Amino acid sequence: MKRLRFIFLLMISMVLFASCSSSKKTVSSESEKREVLSKSDIIFKKFDKNYGHNLNSNTLTYVNRYKHVAIEDMEIYKIPASITLAQGILESGSGKSSLALKSNNHFGIKCHKDWKGEKVRHDDDKRRECFRKYAHPEESFDDHSKFLTNRGRYASLFDLREDDYKAWAKGLKKAGYATDRKYPKKLIMIIEEYHLDEYDHLVLSHQKKKRYRHKEYEVVASTDSDNYIVVNKGDTLYSIARKNSVTVSDLKVINKLISNEINIGQKLFLSK
Repeated sequence: MKRLRFIFLLMISMVLFASCSSSKKTVSSESEKREVLSKSDIIFKKFDKNYGHNLNSNTLTYVNRYKHVAIEDMEIYKIPASITLAQGILESGSGKSSLALKSNNHFGIKCHKDWKGEKVRHDDDKRRECFRKYAHPEESFDDHSKFLTNRGRYASLFDLREDDYKAWAKGLKKAGYATDRKYPKKLIMIIEEYHLDEYDHLVLSHQKKKRYRHKEYEVVASTDSDNYIVVNKGDTLYSIARKNSVTVSDLKVINKLISNEINIGQKLFLSK
């Protein structure tokens, strides 16, 4: 009986230890996240104090409100926060355009055939074109990131460095995001005028420290065997193909995919 009791107590201790350990990791991760967002607030306040009086107050308010969203999306989708913010500012008129106010669409994304959400009609290149409608602006930011990562036409952007906002701006125009030939120049001007690239450097600096201190938190496609991987949060078909030295086309053929959309937890075979 004493032996059974000892084993029972030992098992309880192990469970409690594992629970505490897991809790500490979660707290640590949340703590790191709060640290980055807090630093972004400091960056903005310093910039606003030094340069804000000479700049558009609506745009400053926009940057302050959505910088956290852009930073978190950069962590997940690897799209520069500066590019996300600059596109939002340009496409939505710093959140004051009729499309942004009427439908929370900050990036001018049209419906397309695969859109199953709410819709709104808006005059653009043609009268009463179909645009996506969102319940909240943050949903527009998230959909913008997914729009870029899940469409093959933008795949080349993810070969660029995350701190090279000039290359990203030119790449967006080349991939057909906008018809305005001055689109890259406008994005670059916004980024440099409002020092938005500082948020890119903040994220990249944080990721570098995180890989060094907490390698278990590094976002990579986890490999369960040599034959397939399991899709993690932040993975895209393109990023998985690049990490495993296969082409997106081969992945789609092998896994019988009809689009570039994949889901967290999905198994993707790397070879037949």
